[in-house]
Amino acid sequence: MKKFLAAVLALVMVASLCACGGKNNTTATPTPEPIYEGDMTVSMWCIATEKDSNRASYEKAIADLKNMHKNLTLNWEAFENQTYKDKIKTAVQGDSMPDIFFTWSCAFLGDFVKTGRVYCLDDAYKEFANSLDEKMCRNTIYDGHKYGVPLTLNVVVLFANMDILKAAGWDDVPQTYDDLLKCCDDIKAKTGKIPFGCAGGETWCVTEYLEPLMVKNMGGEKLDNVFQAKDTWGNDKIADSVEKLQSMIDKGYFDPAAETLSNGEVQKKFIAGDYAFYQNGSWNCADFAQAKDGEFIKSVKVTEFPVVDSSASKLGELIGGPSDTLAVAASAKHASTVAKYTFELGQLICKYGYLAGSGLPAWKVDYPTDNINELTKKVSEIVNNASYLVLFGDTAMSADTKDIYLEAVAKVFSKQITGANFIAGLKSALQ
Repeated sequence: MKKFLAAVLALVMVASLCACGGKNNTTATPTPEPIYEGDMTVSMWCIATEKDSNRASYEKAIADLKNMHKNLTLNWEAFENQTYKDKIKTAVQGDSMPDIFFTWSCAFLGDFVKTGRVYCLDDAYKEFANSLDEKMCRNTIYDGHKYGVPLTLNVVVLFANMDILKAAGWDDVPQTYDDLLKCCDDIKAKTGKIPFGCAGGETWCVTEYLEPLMVKNMGGEKLDNVFQAKDTWGNDKIADSVEKLQSMIDKGYFDPAAETLSNGEVQKKFIAGDYAFYQNGSWNCADFAQAKDGEFIKSVKVTEFPVVDSSASKLGELIGGPSDTLAVAASAKHASTVAKYTFELGQLICKYGYLAGSGLPAWKVDYPTDNINELTKKVSEIVNNASYLVLFGDTAMSADTKDIYLEAVAKVFSKQITGANFIAGLKSALQ
């Protein structure tokens, strides 16, 4: 496990970390205030809802933080993913932010930094530098200054219910794209089950299918350059990936009710055995390890999406990376002290998230890891062998670009546009 952690750190340092940057309105580290020792009430927003895989990690971390600081009252609220994205953007625009807030790194946080409403963490980081490698902060550095506390890193993986696959005549997860399609046909014909579970109405879940198709069709570096606006959307491989996804929809590989289901409902249906495959973030390892009193994990295997075009891509080119982040509002009272608490909280969330299997650690591990679940261990191996990580598209892009992209992805799943329409529309709107 220690060897794996060293390899992950090395990988993240060199592979597909966004070159976040650009000018912002806060160009220097603020003069630090002395740590405030009096009673404090601090507010925080995050996405760790009751149904979220990270909920328990937040609860344990917050309890520890309060024990460490008896003077601290932390009032925190959790919101559903898409609702939160809209809420925090509105709060930043109206300068009505909580003291601590969850954010995604790179362009998502960068848009907030440009407003001058995010507190610079350069000084606060010094106390934690030995536990948090600076390279892990790279996605939250803008104009040379740090603005975020990384938590965990995750990648998109393919979960398979082996009970269903075996009933369809498959002893292992298909290793090639053609075999995956054949397996889906067998699943439908021999078991009557739906091959893939996806919350079509939550567009980020659709990207968890489209983006792995794209990266395994065109290669990590090329897709990364598109997401970071260094290359054009007018790429035939992107159009082909859209058409392949729509072909899978046409063949009945996805639930006909997908657009009416939430991701939480889809996850439950996968656990219940309604779907053979569920492609989503590696944070799901925690839920699957605990489901059905720990029995469900015996039926689940985790792997990566197979290569579509071996002349352009290979196994080990993945969607994901260090993204989940905590940040501090510049308006926070006693901001220097809040920043210290935020680093402590981030380290604790990382610890409990990793132990639970809801993410891989961005912070150095200095605690026993013997009880890590088998799914997380396997994801660790996948990341250890990875050659390129392409940060989630809606995180790598700026807010305006991301919204245009997600709107187009939603139209892909509902079959309102073709692959050619998809690349032409994005090229016209974004380039």
